[in-house]
Amino acid sequence: MRLRDKIFPEGTIVRKILRAFAHIFKGLHPHNIRTVFKMLREQGLIKTIKEVNGIIFGKVEYDDINKIYQEWIKNNEPTLEEIEEQRNHNFKINPKISILVPMYNTPYKFFKELVECLINQTYTNWELCLADGSPNQDKTLEEIYKSDERIKYKFLGENKGIAGNTNECIKIATGDFIALFDHDDLLPVFSLYEVVKCINENPEVEFIYTDEDKITTLDKPRFNPHFKPDFSLDFLRANNYICHFSVFKKELMDKLEGERSKYDGAQDFDIILRVSENVKDLKNIIHIPKVLYHWRVHPNSTAQADTQAKPYAFEAGIPAIQDHLERVGLKGTVEHGASLGTYRIRYQFEGNPKVSIIIPNKDEKATLKTCIDSILDKTTYKNYEIVVVENNSETEEIFEYYKKLEENERIKVIKYQESGFNYSKIINLGVKNSDGEFIVQLNNDTEIETEDWLEDMLGFASREDVGAVGCKLIYPDNTIQHAGIVIGVDRVATHLFRGLSRHLHGYFARESTIQDFSAVTAACMMAKRSIYEEVGFMDEEMPVAFNDLDFCLKIRQTGRLIVYDPFVNIIHYESKTRGYEDTPEKIERFEREIEKFQNKWKEIYEKGDPYYNKNFSLNSSNYSIRK
Repeated sequence: MRLRDKIFPEGTIVRKILRAFAHIFKGLHPHNIRTVFKMLREQGLIKTIKEVNGIIFGKVEYDDINKIYQEWIKNNEPTLEEIEEQRNHNFKINPKISILVPMYNTPYKFFKELVECLINQTYTNWELCLADGSPNQDKTLEEIYKSDERIKYKFLGENKGIAGNTNECIKIATGDFIALFDHDDLLPVFSLYEVVKCINENPEVEFIYTDEDKITTLDKPRFNPHFKPDFSLDFLRANNYICHFSVFKKELMDKLEGERSKYDGAQDFDIILRVSENVKDLKNIIHIPKVLYHWRVHPNSTAQADTQAKPYAFEAGIPAIQDHLERVGLKGTVEHGASLGTYRIRYQFEGNPKVSIIIPNKDEKATLKTCIDSILDKTTYKNYEIVVVENNSETEEIFEYYKKLEENERIKVIKYQESGFNYSKIINLGVKNSDGEFIVQLNNDTEIETEDWLEDMLGFASREDVGAVGCKLIYPDNTIQHAGIVIGVDRVATHLFRGLSRHLHGYFARESTIQDFSAVTAACMMAKRSIYEEVGFMDEEMPVAFNDLDFCLKIRQTGRLIVYDPFVNIIHYESKTRGYEDTPEKIERFEREIEKFQNKWKEIYEKGDPYYNKNFSLNSSNYSIRK
């Protein structure tokens, strides 16, 4: 028996605590380790334990993701029989894929494995274009690059940097498509087959990207899978989530004129941002939700777990994004985000538009007062009004409070005349009785935490391509209540990262990264008034549940984006006014609303939410892998 088992037997509270911290320390995000130590230093052991009690006491289920990933590999990747079928498959379109590999002091072992993984590909119409910027030519590599006529090698005699060396590869490429590949990474044998299959299924495709994972050596398990969403413009601007494996149509690469040395370290990020500007249609950017790239982890790679191997790469991302914004006519400033490798954009908006904050309320004076006091005390943006929509209150104290509120010229109270509760009608009434160019739907059981919340949300909502913007909502116990919504999970939809400590990072820090979603909660949501008019306001046939999801999906039908802004934080006491679906009548009504919503938006249930990778579980809110 180990000493720890004698001192701290299984089942004891100390053992649970130790296991909880072990889960944190071996999580995907090393930032968690730094955060926990900072919490310990600043607030002591007991408070830190309470902060992460979701992990300690099982409130949040955390997968041992790498263990589960091995099972996923077994269940989802091609069998030997399927690999052989791929080798014998005849495609209608058989493009040549030019794989570009800029070399610099490439280790023999890495290079040998790279070439072998290409020679073993089940699709064979490829060429490997090598541009070697090493100070001296390594003759030991010669036998490898001369082993196959599809390999083209060019010794440069000088190091032109990552972008310059890549551009030398482009000069010798003759393929229909160009693929970027690092000299120390690997492709599974079925990678090019899947890319060409995608091209056959989508003949207009201009840019393809795939999921990826990490690897150290071939004899050790792969780990840290990155299952990505379909193309998300705001997510891309916030971090190069696309990264590997990137495949460009040759015509597009020619138009982009290759990579640019001024962004070395973020040269791939820059070119992918330019892809988003130059494709004929964003629908021509296709994501293959399969792991088709293995990113090698070693001391000198940016895949290194502590992300400190090449800090210049993260710095180079800032000017790449800033220049992209200028090219597309957006004003904003770029800074590092909440996690290394992510970025925050503070968008500027024109003028001083008025914002109408619509707050439904029934009784609950103390709850409403907390909400309104926080708006008045903390909001730095001044051109706003508060419209309280009174919904059949019964207590005398609330009407006395209303009278006091209306002494403030910023606040007005209007009465919802119908009996019962219909959230959609209440909001629509509030919008029609407000003056703002922008509307904020805000629950009465919220408390503003971020002082510049309106400025930050206005930056997004003012963009022509954005229909609505939501924010991060936090429970009073400092766990997340809302960090974006995915349709199709937990029967209908789910709030992502519900229950995760606000101080920790979840899957690839997505809870703290700006991104697009299919929906955000109307507990706090901003949109232009014109958007309400265009989509026909909130659906009054959805009185209680899913009306905010429906509103967002109607906006999505117009081609606009729904943005999640994690830098606006609001405390949410959730459902204090209405309560929960805890009576037979409420449950029956809830089931009817589920059926109606699912029927109305049947297509998204059939195809899957584009912002949620199909390899994730439909029964979890924390990006657990579907086995």
